[in-house]
Amino acid sequence: MKKILIIQTAFLGDVILTLPLVQAVKEKYPHSEVHFLTLPSSSQISEASPFIDKVIVFDKKGKNSSLIATIRFGLDLKTEKYDLVISPHRSFRTALIVKMINSRESVGFDRASLSFIYSKRIKYRKDYHEVKRNLSLLSDPLLLKNWKIFPEIKTDKLSKEKFPFMFGEKQKIALAPGSVWATKRYPIEYWQNIAGELQKPEVQLILLGSEADSEICEAIHSKNEKIINLAGKTNLLETTAILKECDLLICNDSAPTHLAMAAGIKIITIYCSTVPDFGFYPYSDRSYTLSFDDLECKPCGIHGHEKCPINTFECGYKLKPETVLDKIKETLS
Repeated sequence: MKKILIIQTAFLGDVILTLPLVQAVKEKYPHSEVHFLTLPSSSQISEASPFIDKVIVFDKKGKNSSLIATIRFGLDLKTEKYDLVISPHRSFRTALIVKMINSRESVGFDRASLSFIYSKRIKYRKDYHEVKRNLSLLSDPLLLKNWKIFPEIKTDKLSKEKFPFMFGEKQKIALAPGSVWATKRYPIEYWQNIAGELQKPEVQLILLGSEADSEICEAIHSKNEKIINLAGKTNLLETTAILKECDLLICNDSAPTHLAMAAGIKIITIYCSTVPDFGFYPYSDRSYTLSFDDLECKPCGIHGHEKCPINTFECGYKLKPETVLDKIKETLS
């Protein structure tokens, strides 16, 4: 296999969880040229993988949004003459691109849209972790047995001028209270409570998030201005570099938990409307999950919702801050 393309155009967290597959492909075909097709929002993280030779950006919400543009995009990629295309992503648009590329071999899941397009179809296993699911596309029993491969993301050293608070002797705890989905977000007032209890002279709290998380993070910061609020002020590589220097990350079921896996630090992931059984949980020996599961309505969807479908949000409110604080104390002891 001289030239291989891997396609993942889902959310950032999905992209991070595809990097172990990239690493396994490069190990299996060490002399191959590995290309990675992803969205603009995930290109920076993809380019930071030492196993990817070329990142190809597919702007499915912009210039490549139409069906015609997607077909043209696929036909342009056909000139690369890929020997193998691997796609963990299961969308119609992805299948269309695979069809246009017309590679010698293509591998996808049996539950993918237009799955007949792929020359090899692998059973999609709901009971697998996402990393293990992705690795199953290589049909290697040994990989499935030793599936806990951690994503590698290269980062530059933090600037002491830009991030002076990262160079002190204080214990550093990062909080990432945001998520694309509202029902994945642990209640703000609970985050405020937790931050207030954690804020001590020997501890530096750091709020992390995208520009979209700025309002949530500011609501926590406003209760205690000693917290460093970096929401919307760092790019993904800076965020990962910051996490590498932290003692612990506390976050929702969202992309930061996967960045922390790459950073190799302790993680506590809070599950509101979703559950770890979906296969997107942190899987290191230094990671922990918290979830209130004694609810008939939970889980209410794999991605979450813009608001609670039954207007109670008990999955968030019944997981009390005291429970989270106890887990934090246990994790740091």
